[in-house]
Amino acid sequence: VQLVESGGGVVQVGGSLRLTCEASGLNLRDYAMGWFLRAPGKGREAAATMIIRDGRTLYSDSVKGRFTISVDTQKKKLFLQMTALKYEDTGEYFCGAVSMPIELPVTKDPGWYDYWGRGTQVTVYS
Repeated sequence: VQLVESGGGVVQVGGSLRLTCEASGLNLRDYAMGWFLRAPGKGREAAATMIIRDGRTLYSDSVKGRFTISVDTQKKKLFLQMTALKYEDTGEYFCGAVSMPIELPVTKDPGWYDYWGRGTQVTVYS
């Protein structure tokens, strides 16, 4: 199994980025997947997660209304559309996958995840 993130970069406050996670070696419908932020000096925290087989999503309060998680199961890609970026969105973003069954509220806990990518850096400046 391999997860590879891309799309990070340096962007001004209020800007947008789209992150992509390319998955290989797994059937996405057998997993929940998510995007996690590791801000400087902090641990991984869920930004957005999804139960792939039914599309249910969960967002952290800090990104709700600004970020959108989506998936293309045929291409095995998970996306995170980030808009209205804030300085506090700065950090490394990781894509993770956890095998089903798992309840949606539990998907925000990084400790349950089976696989991780290496991350992509997002830097928001004012």
